[in-house]
Amino acid sequence: MRPVRALSDSEVRGSFVNCSKGEARRLPLPRGTAQLPWSEPDFPGRRDGGAPDRAYLVAARADGPVGITPRVPTGPHRSLTRTNVCSLCITSHAVSGVALLAARRAGEAGREGNTVGTYVCADLACSLYVRGLKRSALVTRPDESLPLEEQIARLAERLDDFLAKVLAS
Repeated sequence: MRPVRALSDSEVRGSFVNCSKGEARRLPLPRGTAQLPWSEPDFPGRRDGGAPDRAYLVAARADGPVGITPRVPTGPHRSLTRTNVCSLCITSHAVSGVALLAARRAGEAGREGNTVGTYVCADLACSLYVRGLKRSALVTRPDESLPLEEQIARLAERLDDFLAKVLAS
């Protein structure tokens, strides 16, 4: 997986695979979408400020950009541990720093209500954590023997695996 090239508003809306075309047209995109730093993260993602239970994520795949609109459960976090780990970038966070992203599956399976989920950094900044450009507030990433390039490749592979589950019919 490689960084997403700059996309226009219509290309971003067209990339979403787990919502209807009407829903994609109504998604609140940030102003100046084409000017966003698309090449910096491995996947541009953000939480919706107007709907805290909604997130948006776009990733480059071999067959083109793929966007998903996962839900993020809100409310009290009930965890027996004080920390949780992101399944994509292996960053440890305080309980509220990791969120379950539940994405409706693409196609008929999604229309029937089927979803897949994974635990990720609540701020969707996995790429920044892997590169050491952002630090978790309470807990740091474990020291790893893998070179940075391999950690980035692992992040991309895990994200691609999650997207493949969303796309599977």
